[in-house]
Amino acid sequence: MASSLDPSSRGKVILVGAGPGDPGLLTLRAVDALRAADVVVHDGLIDPRVLDYAPPGAQRISVAKQRSRHTLSQEAINALVVAHVKTGAIVVRLKGGDPFVFGRGGEEVEAVRAAGLAVEVVPGVSAALGCAAEAMLPLTHRDHSSAVSFVAGQCKGLSDQDWSGLAGQGRTLVIYMGVATARDIGDKLMADGVSPAMPVAVLERGTLPGSRALRTLLADLGDLVEREGVKSPAIIVVGEVVLLSDAEDRLQGWAAAALNETMGNDA
Repeated sequence: MASSLDPSSRGKVILVGAGPGDPGLLTLRAVDALRAADVVVHDGLIDPRVLDYAPPGAQRISVAKQRSRHTLSQEAINALVVAHVKTGAIVVRLKGGDPFVFGRGGEEVEAVRAAGLAVEVVPGVSAALGCAAEAMLPLTHRDHSSAVSFVAGQCKGLSDQDWSGLAGQGRTLVIYMGVATARDIGDKLMADGVSPAMPVAVLERGTLPGSRALRTLLADLGDLVEREGVKSPAIIVVGEVVLLSDAEDRLQGWAAAALNETMGNDA
């Protein structure tokens, strides 16, 4: 559709957060942006029902990425977006969750600005907030956690990340993109002094059909992910607030006893 637009008019990019998956969690501004789109450049995990908000004639371009196999580099995606905007098109860059929470939204804004083009950002419900809400898991709680941190479990290697002090009593740690490295994550946190009996939740496909909320202990995290066949997208929550969730206990025998003791002490 962009090719039929007036190239002399200035197009723009609208960077839109699509939320954690359920189309009902789109903001009104996100829906308005999609309805105005000439081109939608979208991530691979976007629910098709979200794309239905764009006009029938709008061009839809998937830039789906998979771990260790990107269909397009980030630089190529930036160039694609800029090229369409220069035709005068309104380009919606649709990203799961919130564009500025592990969504590379900052890089894309920089690229559009560097090209001298207009850009807007529409925030979205982040995966952490949406998945935790579905599992009735408060990320902060007056009696259990006064701080919450967000980290990436697969970002330049775990060895390059300093998580000191982010998990433990009175704190909640939310880990994105941690399924493939779950065992290493558990080992890393325990090596940093977090108790092996710290409750952990794995929230798989949050807000989407087939979602699961599984609860275990930190020492069992790697085994849980393996024996339950957990797949991305999923987030991992570490902290005492996990005990308040509706997550289903999926524990080995020793871990079940330890969690029951932890819950009893918490009461």
